[in-house]
Amino acid sequence: MFLAVDAGNTNIKIGVYEGVRLIKSWRMETDWNKTSDEYGLAAVEFFRFLGLRPKDVDGAILSSVVPSLNYTLERMIKTFFEVEPLVVGPGIKTGINILYDSPRAVGADRICNAVAAYEVYGGPCITIDFGTATTFGAVSGKGDFMGGTICPGIKVALEALHEHAARLPKVELIKPPGVLCKNTISGMQAGIVYGYIGQVDYIVGRMKTEMKQDGVKVIATGGMAKLIASESKVIDHVDKLLTLKGLQILYRRNVEGGVLS
Repeated sequence: MFLAVDAGNTNIKIGVYEGVRLIKSWRMETDWNKTSDEYGLAAVEFFRFLGLRPKDVDGAILSSVVPSLNYTLERMIKTFFEVEPLVVGPGIKTGINILYDSPRAVGADRICNAVAAYEVYGGPCITIDFGTATTFGAVSGKGDFMGGTICPGIKVALEALHEHAARLPKVELIKPPGVLCKNTISGMQAGIVYGYIGQVDYIVGRMKTEMKQDGVKVIATGGMAKLIASESKVIDHVDKLLTLKGLQILYRRNVEGGVLS
């Protein structure tokens, strides 16, 4: 049994795997002020609640886009689960060719998403991850990571409207029935939601044109994926576990020498 830990700017997602089978997953809020002990005690509490035993963990893999948390989470895994985590970064076997100016600069989450999308859905494909930032990644039919786009996340954009425009309130992120809105709140909601849908559809269309490949599949993940996919004309699959699946594949590829079966 092994742990897959995906640390993002907003949430830390943890999956417990037995081979290729996901036993359970959960998320914790990312808190840069927490110690490794605080994270560890929370993780162990979840384990016990689920009827699992930390001592049964014999491996771990960590993906992080928060450099300041790397040491904290590595120490948490070593202390509370007594294993040395594999960290997604330079030197790890990905199974894909990263065609980036500086491959080391590609975020660990984008690598995980690309690996999972190519392995599970096949190439060519495009991944969209709706997180604190919205990231797009293109993978060719041969398994080359061709690059992509990074945009402000949906919630970040909504909060920016409130913070930088004096008369605009803080509003809930929901999808109004249309864009001919009769009040400020629904107008803000429509602008963000439908604006992002348009952004997604345009960027994906542009990426497909630049990729010059047929049959490109589009896989979305992240907290807002289902909301945007409900209106988008280009999203083929919503996979909320895409990043964890990528971690599972990378763990088996590097530690066990296998691939997804």
